[in-house]
Parts: sequence; structure tokens; C-alpha cells
Amino acid sequence: MLLEMKNIAVNYGKINAIRDISISVPTGKIVTIIGGNGAGKTTTLRAMSGMMPITSGEILFEGKRIDHLPAHKVVANGIAHVPEGRRVFPDMTVEENLRTGAFLRNDKEGVETDLEGVFHRFPRLRERRTQLAKTMSGGEQQMLAIGRALMSKPRLLLMDEPSMGLAPVIVEEIAQIVEEINEQGLSVVLVEQNAELALELADYAYVLETGNAALEGPANELHDNEHVRAAYLGI
Repeated sequence: MLLEMKNIAVNYGKINAIRDISISVPTGKIVTIIGGNGAGKTTTLRAMSGMMPITSGEILFEGKRIDHLPAHKVVANGIAHVPEGRRVFPDMTVEENLRTGAFLRNDKEGVETDLEGVFHRFPRLRERRTQLAKTMSGGEQQMLAIGRALMSKPRLLLMDEPSMGLAPVIVEEIAQIVEEINEQGLSVVLVEQNAELALELADYAYVLETGNAALEGPANELHDNEHVRAAYLGI
């Protein structure tokens, strides 16, 4: 198993944000976490990436505990996080943003090769490499955020609401990018409020409700689950 969260709890002060959550991410798979607002999806991702300290439980990546590590050490171990809202550096150029993703790497030639790979995957980023990030559309900024994460050369990519606020045609493009990245061997944890999209993309799914893992199973089976269809698919 690539990543395992075992009985994780996270508190915001006295508020219990997630309780006793266990999630497994197999190598080479897409695992999605769906649920309503305030269910604990973003908190779960932030715990995985070291951005949020856990209260109890343990997180293992490739068999080694990482829950005690600061976020930059988690990145160095092979986990990259594309945060909700994209969070690109607005007053830096596209290329400068991408290079920040490789700040922990020492292989200069490899960085240049991967930069060229990102430009090949996202031609619009090549066209706008000297443009300030804040002048780009939401879809372009999302591509930039994904490209920046890929520059760290991760083995696991965490994606928080990549379709949020984007036009349907751009959502389809982002979905295709997620599939292509996964087909090339990168494991993905996808947090999405667009449950239909998430369950189409994923191999396995977890449903969070008020900080608890209420359901889990193969994504295609959860897609046909009556509760999921009623609560999250509007069927």
C-alpha cells in the first residue's frame, strides 16, 4: 500500500474536525474522497500532506510514518498537494511558479527535463511562461497548480477540488489530465464536491459525513449506492 491513514483524528482547537478515519491508497490508483461542505475532506488532505497536525492515529507512506514530519519533508518524501483554490503565486510568472515546485530538488538537468514535460502536457503554460499568474484564467491557474505539483516529482498527488469554479469544458479537460497523469503511474487522491466526476475517475471511494468515514468501496459500486445517489448525485 502506498499510503495508509490509520484511525486519524484532527482537531481545530476544541472542535473535532475528523474522527477515527482510516484511508488506504494503493500504488497506481485514483482514490476519491467525497462529501458535503464541512465533512472533513480538505482537513483529511491537509493531514496527509503535513499541513495539519493530527491529534491521534498514524499516517504511513511506503511503510514509513510521516505524520510527525513538517510539510516540506512530506514533499521531499514524494507527496505533492494541489490545494483548494489553486493558490498560485499571483505576482510571479508561470515559469517562476513552476520552478518553485522543484525547490527541494538538486538535479538541475532533471528539473529542466520535467519543466519541458510540464510545458508539453500544458501547451498554454508554455505560451504564457513569462505571464504573471494573476492575469490567467481560473482553468489556466489550475493547470499551473497541477504543473507546479508535478515539478516536485511526486509519487502521490493530492488534489483538492480541482474542478471548483471552472466552466464545464475546462472541468472535462482537467479530468482528462488527471486520468493521463494516473495512466503514467502517478497515484492520486482526489477530493471533489462534484461526486459524479469523482466517482467516474476513481478506482476506490470514501464518503465522509461530519468528520467520519460513512461509506467506502469501489467507486463504481458507490456510484450505484442509493444513499450516495440521493445525497451526492442528485438522483
